[in-house]
Amino acid sequence: MTCHNCGSEKAVVHLTQIVDHEMRTLHLCERCAAEKGLETSTVPENFPLTDLLAQLGREERSTVADGSPSGCAFCGLTFQQFKESGRLGCPHCWSTFEGHLRGLVRRIHGGSQHVGKVYLSPDPTVTEREKRVETLRKKLVRAVELEDFERAAEIRDEIRDMEPA
Repeated sequence: MTCHNCGSEKAVVHLTQIVDHEMRTLHLCERCAAEKGLETSTVPENFPLTDLLAQLGREERSTVADGSPSGCAFCGLTFQQFKESGRLGCPHCWSTFEGHLRGLVRRIHGGSQHVGKVYLSPDPTVTEREKRVETLRKKLVRAVELEDFERAAEIRDEIRDMEPA
């Protein structure tokens, strides 16, 4: 894919913007992206994932010695390559490196199971409302612990709206 700005170089930065409910994608070469002030390096220096991957080095050495697979049988990606790039090579890498990835996802997200929003009917039963309020209270405590006070205020307001007056 070529750069949308100059039309001559290969696009390495793919920027998606949503403006007025309309999605626009802009593909830029490294030079044009730098001119627009966009970061062109593949992994930022202070990205927390790189720190977590660095910590996994000691675990990786011990598990390879224990006989776990050293690379993906499908694409050939090694765990060392994953640590360096922060990207998996194919869907089979998930099962190959599952032991490492579970711990990594748990450390990054605070859990390894997705807990998404649940639809509440316009008139939820008391039990549903209580469960939802309890979930929101836990999120509120977590937001305060992380010092995300804006999110905590939103959650607090949502709890107030759900609780009977």
